[in-house]
Amino acid sequence: MTETRTITGNRGLMVEERLIFEYDHHDRTAVDVPAIEPYEDRLGGLRRTGAVGLPGLAEPQVVRHYTRLSQKNYGIDTGLFPLGSCTMKYNPRLNEKAARMAGLADIHPFQPVSTVQGALELMDTLSHWLKQLTGMPAVALSPAAGAHGELCGVMAIRAAMDARGENRTTILVPESAHGTNPATAAICGYVVESIPAEESGRVSAEAVKAKLGPHVAAVMITNPNTCGLFEPEMIEISRIVHEAGAYVYMDGANFNAVVGRIRIADLGVDAMHINLHKTFSTPHGGGGPGSGPTVLSAALAPYAPVPYVVRDDKGFRLVELERDADGDAKPFGRMKGYHGQFGMFVRALAYMLALGKDGLQQVSGDAVLNANYLYARLADVLSASFEGPVMHEALFDDRFLKDTGVTTLDFAKALIDEGYHPMTMYFPLVVHGALLMEPTETESKAALDQFIDAVRGLAERAKAGDAEYFRQAPVHTPRRRLDETLAARKPVLRWTPPES
Repeated sequence: MTETRTITGNRGLMVEERLIFEYDHHDRTAVDVPAIEPYEDRLGGLRRTGAVGLPGLAEPQVVRHYTRLSQKNYGIDTGLFPLGSCTMKYNPRLNEKAARMAGLADIHPFQPVSTVQGALELMDTLSHWLKQLTGMPAVALSPAAGAHGELCGVMAIRAAMDARGENRTTILVPESAHGTNPATAAICGYVVESIPAEESGRVSAEAVKAKLGPHVAAVMITNPNTCGLFEPEMIEISRIVHEAGAYVYMDGANFNAVVGRIRIADLGVDAMHINLHKTFSTPHGGGGPGSGPTVLSAALAPYAPVPYVVRDDKGFRLVELERDADGDAKPFGRMKGYHGQFGMFVRALAYMLALGKDGLQQVSGDAVLNANYLYARLADVLSASFEGPVMHEALFDDRFLKDTGVTTLDFAKALIDEGYHPMTMYFPLVVHGALLMEPTETESKAALDQFIDAVRGLAERAKAGDAEYFRQAPVHTPRRRLDETLAARKPVLRWTPPES
């Protein structure tokens, strides 16, 4: 067999890139520092004698290193991102430009209120849009992520229960909910009871009713759920939960599928977080910054956390402390050090103002249309987990791979070779070997067709018996298939130089 490895390790324009520490030359620097004038040493013998441990690099080395690393990344600017459950949505550059305007980017939370009236007005306007789109009377902007927004909603429920003098112990969570739902309930001190899903992938009002009792504080339900399906009994579920004296928390992570088409308040919901990245195109990934505003019903509005913006005859101001709350407000406390991720507020409002109400309605329509197009084009070669139509994402499972010798993970690795980030694999957990695809509204039919061709081609290759091809994948990446189990159990988090 002919040796295909190159002398350099490079593969055409795919350049092999070492760690930045491996380029270290102690006598090299990208910065000219002026000579230090004579001075008196006051370190008392504590002066460093060894190297600092930072690599010495010339400027071209630094630029090339990080440029090469960026070329190994896959993102929404590179191609279609079918990653369901986290909506990798295109971020309009206009939003980024607005967020970088000096008057918005350079302000500080400690500035006098009189100098940040525009920022407070922006927060107030964003709050107005979120309340109008959901029909809810109150919103907390400060939660820093979707899970943080869940925490906000459940803490408001706990505060309301305390105000009623009731010590309810349990929160009901469907099997198809996001994993953060039971985690949030537990961290707030509640016992979690699971609600089984129907064969259709949805939650029935009867199943909820069977679990209700004086011990239940709330139901947390994701709608549309993680199977990409709308919960048609939502209004009835809310009714029976309220009759039992409990509250309804709706996980709003998938609000992008219904924005502009359903008023959340009309479903009987008491609290719902909104992932600004999923519905309103703010950046997502890499550990932040995130934003998960939480809308609250009239029953929970008095317990909304501080800070929040109010407007009076003197302009806008922030209520920063619980004791300064107006009227009947009884804030449960503070969620965050300051006022939330302001840069995300700018981007989300820019998106809303650019599209308007009718544009946002089209966003949800196009997201659902694209997901159903994937469902219709792939259902004959993959195995659909539930009968369509679907909402914002199409869910398949690994039954189409039965007896092929190809696993769901193998299929995902082969998709990388085709130039795509894999869809969400093995989630939701209620479906064995899940392949969850969420194309979002920004993808064209041509882009979807190209992705569909790749998936169909791989499915046909798997069924044709070419299991070895899948076991080898990926072969065209800077790194081949890694031992992910070993990496998770014994991660190497620090580079150590080889012994000379």
